[in-house]
Amino acid sequence: MAWSADAPLANVPWAALVVALPLLAALVASVSLRAARLLALPVGLLGLLVTVAASVQVAMHGPSRVHVGGWWPPLGIALRLDGLGCALLVVSSLVALGAFAAGRSRFGAQAARQAWAFWPLSFCLLAALNAAFVGADLFNLYVALELLTISAVALVALEGSAAAVAAALRYLLFALVGSLAYLLGVVLLYARHATLDLQALGQLPSGGSDVALAAALISVGLMAKGALFPLHGWLAPAHAAAPAPASALLSALVVKAPFLVLLRVWFEALPALPDAVFSQLLGVLGAGAIVLGSWLALRQERLKLVVAYSTVAQLGYLLLVFPLAAGPGRETEWAAAAWTGVAFHALAHALAKAAMFLAAGDMAQALGHDRVAGLAGLGGAMPLSAFAFALAAVSLMGLPPSGGFTGKYLLLTAALGSGQWWWAAVMLAGGLFAAAYLFRPLSCMLADARPELAVRVPRRRQAVALALAFAAVVLGLLSAGPFALLAGSWPGEAPP
Repeated sequence: MAWSADAPLANVPWAALVVALPLLAALVASVSLRAARLLALPVGLLGLLVTVAASVQVAMHGPSRVHVGGWWPPLGIALRLDGLGCALLVVSSLVALGAFAAGRSRFGAQAARQAWAFWPLSFCLLAALNAAFVGADLFNLYVALELLTISAVALVALEGSAAAVAAALRYLLFALVGSLAYLLGVVLLYARHATLDLQALGQLPSGGSDVALAAALISVGLMAKGALFPLHGWLAPAHAAAPAPASALLSALVVKAPFLVLLRVWFEALPALPDAVFSQLLGVLGAGAIVLGSWLALRQERLKLVVAYSTVAQLGYLLLVFPLAAGPGRETEWAAAAWTGVAFHALAHALAKAAMFLAAGDMAQALGHDRVAGLAGLGGAMPLSAFAFALAAVSLMGLPPSGGFTGKYLLLTAALGSGQWWWAAVMLAGGLFAAAYLFRPLSCMLADARPELAVRVPRRRQAVALALAFAAVVLGLLSAGPFALLAGSWPGEAPP
C-alpha cells in the first residue's frame, strides 16, 4: 500500500492488525495464566479501538486490500476490509470484550485448570474470526475456519463433563464433514480457474457443471460449520454444554463466520451462478430453521437450551437473503435492502445472543441449575441479569427500537417490495414464535417469589450482559452510520 499524507488511516494495515493482536495474546496466554488475566481487558479494548479505526477508514476511503509480505495473489495472502467485514469486526470485538470481562470473574483461582485453556483458546478463536472476516481468498478462509473450529470445539469441552465431551465430539464430527466438503469444492474451483482469490474469481465465467458442483460442496461445508438448517444438529448441545463466556462467543460469533464466507462465495466469487430455483431452495431451508428452531425452543425446560435453539431459528433469517437478493433480482433496490437487512440482523443477533447467554449463565450459577420452572422470582433477586435477558429478547423478537427490528424491517420491506409475500409471512410468524418461547422464562423471572440463591453473582459481572443487551438496542437507535457502512458493501448494482 502506498503512503498517503492526506489519508493517514489508510496507511495502517488494519486488516493484518486485527488478526495479529489476538494471536500474540494467545501466545502470551499459553505461557502465563497471570499475564492472560491481566491482558484480557486491555487486548479486548485495543481490539475494539483497532476495529473502529478500520471501520472509519472504510467509511472515509472505501474498501481496501492488504497483500501480506508484498506478495500478490495467487502467491501471497490477500486481506481486505469492506463495510460488512468491518461491522462484524466491531461487533465481534464488543462481544469478545464482554466475554473476556465475564471470563475474568468466571474463571477465578478455583478454576485455574479451565482458565489455562480458556484464555489461549478464546484469543485464538477471536483471531480466527477476524481472519475470516477479512480473508480475500478461499484457501486462507479455509485455514481461518479450521482454527475457528479447533478453538470452538475445545471450548465446548472445557467443563470436562460427559455431556460437554459428547457435545464437543458431535460438533467435531459435523465440522470435519464440513471441512472435507468445503476443501473438495475449493479443489474443484482451483482445477477450473487456477485461482482462489475472491476478486479474481468474480471476474471469470462461472458456468459449467464442475463449478456448480464446487459451489454446492462449499455451501454444504459452510452450512455444516455454521449450523444452518438442516445441518444444525451440533449447535444446541454444544452451546448448552459450554461455559457461559464460551457460549456467548459460540452463539454470537462462531456461526457468523461460515455464513459470511457463504455470502462471499455466492455474491462475490460466483455472482452469476445462483438461479431462482437454488435461491428459493435456500429460502425454504431458512423458513424451516425458523419454524423448527422456534418449536424446539418452545419445548425446552432448560434456559440455555431455549437460548441455543433460538439461535437455530434466528440463523434461518440469514438464508432469506438468497431468494430476496441473489440470482436474477440482484439489480433491484429490494436486493440491496435485503442484503443490508440480513447484515443488520446478524449484528443485532450477535449482541443480543451474547447478552442472553451471559445472563443465563449468571442465573444458572446463582441458582445451581438452569431449569425454566426454577427461575421464579429471579427478576427481584438478580434484576440486572433479568433486565439484560429482557432487553436481548426485545431485539430477538424484532421489536422497535432495537437493531433486530431494523434488520427484520428491511427484510420485510424487501420481501413485500419484491412480491415475495410468503417470506414476509414466515418472518412475522418467526417473531410471534420468538415472543412465545422467550415469554416463558421472562414470566417466571417476574413471578412473585423468593428464590434461594446458591451463589451470589457479582453485579459487575451481571452488568456485562446488560451492556451488550443495551448495545443491541443502541444499534437500532443509531442505525444511520451502520446502515451506510453496510449498504456500501452491497456487491450488486447500487440501488436507484
